[in-house]
Amino acid sequence: MVIKPKVRGFICTNAHPVGCATAVDEQIAYVEAKGDLGEGPKNVLVIGSSTGYGLASRITSAFGYGAKTLGVCFEKAPTERKTGTAGWYNTAAFHEKAKTKGLYADTINGDAFSDEIKNETIEKIKAEMGKVDLVIYSLASPRRTDPETGVTYKSTLKPVGQAYTTKTYDTDKDKVHEVSLEPANDEEILNTIKVMGGEDWERWMDFLREADVLAEGCKTTAYTYIGKELTWPIYGQATIGKAKEDLDRAAAAIIGKNSDLLVQANVSSLKALVTQASSAIPVMPLYISLIYKVMKEEGTHEGCIEQIHGLFTQCLFGNTPTLDEANRYRMDGKETNDATQAKIKALWDQVTQENFHDLSDYKGYNHEFLKLFGFDISSVDYDSEVDPMVNW
Repeated sequence: MVIKPKVRGFICTNAHPVGCATAVDEQIAYVEAKGDLGEGPKNVLVIGSSTGYGLASRITSAFGYGAKTLGVCFEKAPTERKTGTAGWYNTAAFHEKAKTKGLYADTINGDAFSDEIKNETIEKIKAEMGKVDLVIYSLASPRRTDPETGVTYKSTLKPVGQAYTTKTYDTDKDKVHEVSLEPANDEEILNTIKVMGGEDWERWMDFLREADVLAEGCKTTAYTYIGKELTWPIYGQATIGKAKEDLDRAAAAIIGKNSDLLVQANVSSLKALVTQASSAIPVMPLYISLIYKVMKEEGTHEGCIEQIHGLFTQCLFGNTPTLDEANRYRMDGKETNDATQAKIKALWDQVTQENFHDLSDYKGYNHEFLKLFGFDISSVDYDSEVDPMVNW
């Protein structure tokens, strides 16, 4: 079939297998060009492995350190009439490339929040890997079913304490406008923490420990975004922020429970990027379009693979990690420093419907958005027929 993007709101409902494979190849080429990264992980579990920062973590582990990688994700397979999800095609491409390099790579497809998938993963680790020395937690989901109670919780994107009115950009209508968000109630805050907080990360580490598949000195990290003043009302000081605070709690709990194994647990704060998750959050399309403009002009712009390569080489397996007062790795300094933020704030104050495309890098934002699904890549012929039926 000939596959063209079908965009609805902040999501693309199809994906291009050749485009996704090309994007994966680009990330692999970036890591390989950096050469052997030296001592690092040997057996890596990536929970949320099929797109964005999770996929970049898997690529860096495998092609930077030669590690065995086991991924966990929740993706839809293609049919004769419908494409698979981008994560499906990304994983297929990763498997293919790993195979040609003689690298172990396997992936479990299912709900990572469930105990069933945790147990299936553990059996695979025992049978084919031994013990894991790095666990990456990179899940992004709007809902989670608690395996102990069977209750399904849904997250909410709302401010905490008081209502908030700000500028935003509607990608559907190409419109800069104001959005007003009512504050979350206590139940909405708790539900968001249940979905996006540290409970499931901690549960994964409990299961891995009880199954005796954590190597001594194992490292684990969960990814977060902290941001600065412009995004705090919808991110840091909002329902998402409350959930992210719970990641700090979980990191401390994981360290405490695994002190005998010298397990190292840190939250990693990464820069704002176009991802399937960030596209859904009010304010972020406008904010990211502006930071892309500023950071590209400064020469400091980075994508997923550059951020994660830096995280691994500088923090996780480097000698001079950048840590904040909460023991988090900070890879967001090029975005959150005062000078860069001042430039972004100046543009934010000026931006209107009329000047948005001049002041922002929406073209870059939209390119990155489409690329998430394998589209808008110059080397891919989108008029050619392709077979959507790609297997892992």
